[in-house]
Amino acid sequence: MTLPVTFVEVVEVRRITPRTARVTFEAGALADSVGVAPDQQVKLCFPRPGQAEPELPAQSDDPMSWYQAYLAIPEAARPLLRSFTLRRRRPGTRLVEIDFVLHGDSGPAAAWADRAAPGQRLGMVGPSALYAPTVPFAEAAAAADWVLLAGDETALPAIATLVAALPAGVRAVAFVEVADEAERQPLESGAELAVHWLTRCGRAPGEALVGAVRAAGLPGGTPFAWLAGEAGAVRALRRQLVEERGVPKSSIDFTGYWRHRLTQDDAPTAEDLADAQERFAAS
Repeated sequence: MTLPVTFVEVVEVRRITPRTARVTFEAGALADSVGVAPDQQVKLCFPRPGQAEPELPAQSDDPMSWYQAYLAIPEAARPLLRSFTLRRRRPGTRLVEIDFVLHGDSGPAAAWADRAAPGQRLGMVGPSALYAPTVPFAEAAAAADWVLLAGDETALPAIATLVAALPAGVRAVAFVEVADEAERQPLESGAELAVHWLTRCGRAPGEALVGAVRAAGLPGGTPFAWLAGEAGAVRALRRQLVEERGVPKSSIDFTGYWRHRLTQDDAPTAEDLADAQERFAAS
């Protein structure tokens, strides 16, 4: 199975909230079978300063070799990588939608998205079934008594696709932390979904989210929990569910998307490495 590495070109940019830009890209190549399941991960390749478009790693039939090809690009020309979740792939097309949180710092993704315009090109690695969960989300949700989803605005694209995939009759509770009321987005689902919107309002990232889940009167039985967002908050939520709520570790899917005061280019902390090792062991 080949991991696609392709250019994507901007065809539309929309501000769906004051701090979120939804960019529609057309991929140079995209198989019909990929990008249609919920929570599909991709990596975007951003150009270095002075480049009109990024230099991409060579395509290979070996799906695990793309990163070695990426590292083989001289550092001065090597593209900057950031991870995203597809918000949607438009059926029957090579168009994909990706949401960017405009957090106002000098990070390459937010800075690029703030000025994005039709015709600009990035690189994209993925999506691929190679990185799908061992147990698909819908299957894990159906086996549980109910579903818990918790995350911040960076997790909203994934949460939206996940709740949309839930069938009727499934009970689900979502907690979403955003900067303020203007950042709420509609979440459509056929499930029995209750959504709790939490506003940060100057507090530390994840503080409102962790506190709200701890204080919540949650349904009985064993849930399947999906957690994503700022790494420290995700870590605290997972510990809370296991130690205070008695949720089995095997019933929790967790990912720290970003780290407060650190970027993806900074070295992983000891806690980051421990989380990665536990995720790998569970996969």
